[in-house]
Amino acid sequence: MIVPLGPGTYDAYAAARGVLAVPSDSLLPVSTTAGQMYGLHPSLASLLPLFQQRRMAVAANVGMLVQPMSKASYAPNAEQLPRNLFSHMDQALAWQSAVARGNIRTGWGGRIVDQVPTTSSGFPTAVSVAGNALFATGATSEPATIIPGLSSDLAGVDTSAGATARVSAFEQLLDLPGGTVLIQAASATTREGLEHARLLTSVLAGRAPLTTTFPSTDLGVQLQEVAKVIQVRQQLGASRQIFFCSIGGFDTHVAQTVLQEPLLLQLADALAAFYRATMELGVDSQVTTFTASEFGRTLQPTFGAGTDHAWGSHHFVIGGAVRGGDIYGQFPTVALGGPDDISGRGVWLPTSSLDQYGATLASWFGVPPVALPIVFPNLSNFGMTSMGFMAV
Repeated sequence: MIVPLGPGTYDAYAAARGVLAVPSDSLLPVSTTAGQMYGLHPSLASLLPLFQQRRMAVAANVGMLVQPMSKASYAPNAEQLPRNLFSHMDQALAWQSAVARGNIRTGWGGRIVDQVPTTSSGFPTAVSVAGNALFATGATSEPATIIPGLSSDLAGVDTSAGATARVSAFEQLLDLPGGTVLIQAASATTREGLEHARLLTSVLAGRAPLTTTFPSTDLGVQLQEVAKVIQVRQQLGASRQIFFCSIGGFDTHVAQTVLQEPLLLQLADALAAFYRATMELGVDSQVTTFTASEFGRTLQPTFGAGTDHAWGSHHFVIGGAVRGGDIYGQFPTVALGGPDDISGRGVWLPTSSLDQYGATLASWFGVPPVALPIVFPNLSNFGMTSMGFMAV
């Protein structure tokens, strides 16, 4: 995704990366404020102008940590390691919850909403356009879920008298006393969902179409839906909003070049279109987009020209309030067996924690310093609570 191009560093990268090394002449060169040279993957061409215009930053080598750790103190079965560190399912939940060890029913996006009440109309502050998401679920707040391209109302509903009667009967059933707490909770959630759907359908129907063109990819469609909801934020009574999108397919143990290049292209084109949409809406300095993933991939390829599960990875942060054109955190030494490699295969020990990454975003969003440890339980273990990439 981003490759060092300094003296000797690309050669070390290419030697370790083997058949998966991106040729140096195809990388898109970028320079940090300190003059360090890196290259973006050619599939990320849509994001190059954002980095050059200082609207995109890179948060380097971020990962799930319980506390600061060095290569010397790392032990595969240590109690201070995240639980089931290299498990997709466990680490995806850990990244969405910001809880490295143990189970929790809320995500850090939802807990941010708990700490910063933002909506007066009753429409949820957190919205997922990628199905149910732990990230957006709070202790006292619940997200709205939107399926892009589909009606927000009940399936099969139209304006006919018969349909109206069916909806009325359905809602009367929801009001009947339930025999169990579970039935009552399900009925309440369904009714709330219907109210949110009607409000959203109503306000979206009156909006002017965006002129920004989005790619017709899965992520492009999701981000287009997010842009539409931002467009009608005033009608929804929303002063702040949090959105969750998702793209998968990066678990490439074989044939990584063939599989990941179109995914990176989809990511870049969708993010670039979304930023253009925020400019069209005049909210580019009020909207920050960031990437998140359960872990990175090994530097060393497999025999099938793929990579295996690793740990620390790099992330993009985009928006008008971002101190862009720079890399934040400590970029790892890209060499097998180097000071950041705990495995000999290029598994980077994170040098910035998810807690620090998330707290930087949460502070910009409006979470007061005293509430940050509620959102990020391990934040107090780290001396620095901000990575510095947001202008707050």
